[in-house]
Amino acid sequence: MSALPLPLPLPQPAAPAPQAVDLATAHRIQQFLYREARLLDSEAWSDWLALMTEDIHYWMPAIENRRRADKLGAYAIGRGAYFDDNHFDLSRRVARFKQPSAWAEDPPTRHVHVISNIEAYAGAADGEFIVHSVFVNYRSRGEADNDLLLGRREDVLRADGEDFRIARRKIVITQSLLMSKNLNTFF
Repeated sequence: MSALPLPLPLPQPAAPAPQAVDLATAHRIQQFLYREARLLDSEAWSDWLALMTEDIHYWMPAIENRRRADKLGAYAIGRGAYFDDNHFDLSRRVARFKQPSAWAEDPPTRHVHVISNIEAYAGAADGEFIVHSVFVNYRSRGEADNDLLLGRREDVLRADGEDFRIARRKIVITQSLLMSKNLNTFF
């Protein structure tokens, strides 16, 4: 007697595809992110901070090496983060960078932020956009300190007139163990 074949699982309804923005909006978002990178590279900290909303959540979770089957996943809120900042936290970090007593930044670290693979979608609210991008942050200080940080960002941007402001940023780096001596950078 042969076993009856198991029924195939019923297809699940697909999640609605995100709605990509029009080309003009995509271009404006790209230019915004490129300008943000230039501000960071030129140490225009106050101008960079002005790109954030007052309710910004700037989050870079720590990465844990876990098997794919592990339901906890590689990162989650509340399980450790390199950054879990609001506007006040970011403004304190900017103020610290500007202080002459910031000895870790004298001589200054030279940064190059490369932003690529930008995808922009309509957000949950009018004037809000979900933006995915990848980054390379090359840091050089002194003669021998060189770091390469790579990762992805998931942003929520809000329209602010003809410009944008960053309301949420999740930074996911590829390294589970940072070999850098410090993490004195923004992403």
